Amino acid sequence: MEQAGTMTEQAHHPIRLVVNDDLRRNRLTVFFRALLAIPHLIWLALWGVVAALAVIANWFATLVNGQSPEGLHNFLATFLRYGTQVSAYLLLIADPFPGFGGQPGYPVELEIDPPQPQNRWTVAFRLVLAIPAFIVSSILGYLNRALAVFSWFVALVIGRVPEGLRNFAAFALRYEQQTAGYALLLTGRYPSFNVAVSE
Repeated sequence: MEQAGTMTEQAHHPIRLVVNDDLRRNRLTVFFRALLAIPHLIWLALWGVVAALAVIANWFATLVNGQSPEGLHNFLATFLRYGTQVSAYLLLIADPFPGFGGQPGYPVELEIDPPQPQNRWTVAFRLVLAIPAFIVSSILGYLNRALAVFSWFVALVIGRVPEGLRNFAAFALRYEQQTAGYALLLTGRYPSFNVAVSE
C-alpha cells in the first residue's frame, strides 16, 4: 500500500484505485452476491442516463474552456466512483455492501483528482484516442469477469478470495475505470499499466 504514496509526481495518475479490504468473504453474501447487487445495477443504469447527458455537456464545456467545470467533474467522478464500488462488490474485490451515493469510504476506493487543464485537441478527439484503451479495457474486463466466477467458487468453499485473483481483479478494474475517466474527460492522462494494487 505504501507504493502509491511514494510514487513520483510523473508516475502519479489522477485516477487511482486503493484497496483496503482484506481477503475474507462472507459465504452467505457471496452466494447471493448477484441478487444483492440488483438494486445497485438498477440505480447505476438510471444514474447512467443522467451521466450520459452530463458527459455531453462536459465535452462542450471542456472543449471551450480547456478544463472540465468543477460541478460536472464532481458529478461524473461520483458516478464513476459508485460504479467502481458496485463492480468491486460484484467481482468480490470487496466484501461490504456498498452505499448508493458513491461516497468515499468504501474498502475499494477510487480517488479522482480535481479538474486540471486539458489539451483541446485531445478533448475534441477523445473517443477516437481512447479506442486502444477501450480494446484493452474490454479484454481485461472479460478476463476479470471470468476469474470472478472462479473466485466466487473459491470464496464459497474457503471463505476468502486468493490474493493473486483479487490483485488482478483490482488491476483490471483500475484500468477500466481509468479508461472510463479518460473518456468522461475527468483526466487528460491515458490509463496506466502500473500493476500496483493500491494505485
